[in-house]
Parts: sequence; C-alpha cells; structure tokens
Amino acid sequence: MSIALSLGNNLTTGGIFKPAAVNNTSVNNVTDFAGIAGGGTLVLLSTQTASASASISFTSGIDSTYDEYIFKFINIHPASDSVKFQFNMSTDSGSNYNVTKTTTSFFAYHNEADNDTSLGYNSSIDLAQGTGYQDLINNVGSDNDQVCSGHLHLFSPSSTTYVKHFISRVNSIHALDYSQDNYIAGYGNTTSAINAIDFKFSSGNIDDGIIKMYGVAKS
Repeated sequence: MSIALSLGNNLTTGGIFKPAAVNNTSVNNVTDFAGIAGGGTLVLLSTQTASASASISFTSGIDSTYDEYIFKFINIHPASDSVKFQFNMSTDSGSNYNVTKTTTSFFAYHNEADNDTSLGYNSSIDLAQGTGYQDLINNVGSDNDQVCSGHLHLFSPSSTTYVKHFISRVNSIHALDYSQDNYIAGYGNTTSAINAIDFKFSSGNIDDGIIKMYGVAKS
C-alpha cells in the first residue's frame, strides 16, 4: 500500500513522472547503469585521444575479465581525404595485427542534395579469410567538419575454444557530402586469445578524435 501511494504521489494527473521522482538525472551522476538499463554494466577501461596519430592501439586490458568489449569512436577526423577507417586484431600483444577474418557488410547512404540514396550489400569491403585490416567505413572526408563515429563490439576475445565474433556500426560524412551508415559483422578465425586491437585510416594520420574501450561486466 505504501509503495503504491509513493508511486502515485510522484505522478502527474497525466501519468508522467514528476522531476522530483527521478534521481541521478545527469548521466555523469549515474552510479548503477545496469540497474537502470538492464544488462551488464559498462566499465570504462581506457580512453585514447588522437593527435596526428598513425594509429590508436589497445595493447592491454583485453583479457578474460570481460566476455564483451566495446570500442566507441567519437569524431574520428582523418588527415587525408576520402580514406577508410579500419581495424585489425592481434594474438601477440600487438607485435603483429594479422588475424584471419571472414566478414560481411551492408550500407545506407543519402547525400545533402537529396538526389542520391542507396541501401545494399557492400562487397568491396568484406573479407574471406583475409589477414589485412578490415574496413569499417570508407570515403571519410577530411574537411574541417567531416568525421566518423560509431562502435565495435568484440565478443569473448580470450576464448581458446571459439572464433572471435565482432559487430560494428559506423556513420560518417562522405568526402562528397553524403551521410553514410555502414554495418560490419564477422569473426576472427582463430582459437588463440585476442589481446590487442589497432585502429587506423587506410592512408594518412588520425588527425583528431577519441576512442574509448569498455568492458561489459559479466552477469
């Protein structure tokens, strides 16, 4: 009865929660995101900021502590025009980034002039047992306001039984002023533990941008 009364006192006549009913209203103050959103808690493990960087590598912190790692790309700006944002994985702590991968990709795009749109499979950036860098999105522009942002999920990288699945979604401003949205999924075809990951552009430096690595707490 007391719970019902308390709930009722914190609702407007239209059934909407009053501001006073909500605690931790700022994301910066949230202490238990899992309790609010469900699922495993995101634990920030590392933040790297590019400054004319050839690449951004994460060579520590990828281990059996977490079953899933999430990498968030925030305003990644290339020094060179019309380049591909890429990643690769390592089983030897970053000495070599050459894990064999099989992947699939599809995309959507829409230009600022509103006269060109598309949705389809992107065979130009899929891999079939390739060891090179996997493109996450292509033709990223280098104008002052052009960047790409998105995320990559890597699952059970420390498993020595299964291959290493990953999924990614990245949006960018195309060099010719398109919004392009690219999805990549696939697996690193290795039963060795993945313990490092590297991000770079296909040509030129990462002029600016932030990449954050999170672990998803085991439930």
